[in-house]
Amino acid sequence: MGCFTFVKVVMVVFNLLICLAGMCLAAAGIWVTVDGDSFMKVLPPFTDDFQTHVNVGIFSITIGAVMTLLGLLGCCGAQKESKCLLIMFFSIILVICIAETAAAIVALVYSSYTEIILKTWATPGLKEQYGKDKILTDLWNSTMTTLQCCGFSNYTDFSESYYYEQNGALYPPTCCAGLQLFPCDDDNAGFSNVVGCYKQIVKIIQRNVNIVGGIAAGVTAIEVAAMGVSMYLYCYLDKKAT
Repeated sequence: MGCFTFVKVVMVVFNLLICLAGMCLAAAGIWVTVDGDSFMKVLPPFTDDFQTHVNVGIFSITIGAVMTLLGLLGCCGAQKESKCLLIMFFSIILVICIAETAAAIVALVYSSYTEIILKTWATPGLKEQYGKDKILTDLWNSTMTTLQCCGFSNYTDFSESYYYEQNGALYPPTCCAGLQLFPCDDDNAGFSNVVGCYKQIVKIIQRNVNIVGGIAAGVTAIEVAAMGVSMYLYCYLDKKAT
């Protein structure tokens, strides 16, 4: 009975945390939906069309609502010692775990398409909004300065862009920072050969693959633990009922 009580308390506390996190995420989604402009000043987009193509508010509300309901389901199932709620909680976590595994496999199989998809998403912002939109410009400047990179693929991402045309056919200074060649025109940018930010980000991920793998393993462990705890409670109650 002592072990059962301990596991029950762990289950309740764990799901209360999930419920709280879900409510916070849903609240952020409501904020985006009601007042998206002020939210994007805190979390800037890559392009002005970001919210059009990916409805951040609705997405956050949906995920937050699912997390809240899942937390309540697990919490109530443990507190009320309901086998029905516990097996529902177990089933939902199992489906989520299977979906994540499938998504990871698809991501690995189609990893070669990642750069194409991201470039299609990010390049229009560089062409049309860099130098015009302060938030996006500051974000890219910070990224390029920190990672010592230029554009998404290379300096050609800025060719015929708003910034390029407004600054007399010149590229951002970071595109020539490698050899300190200024003014940063076509010849100097090409000679400097500063790499794109995508390649730099990939290098950082490769250097920190252990951390990324650790986070993924941690999430999986939490999901497996949640399934294990819920199944333990279910089996205990089922055995108790017979």
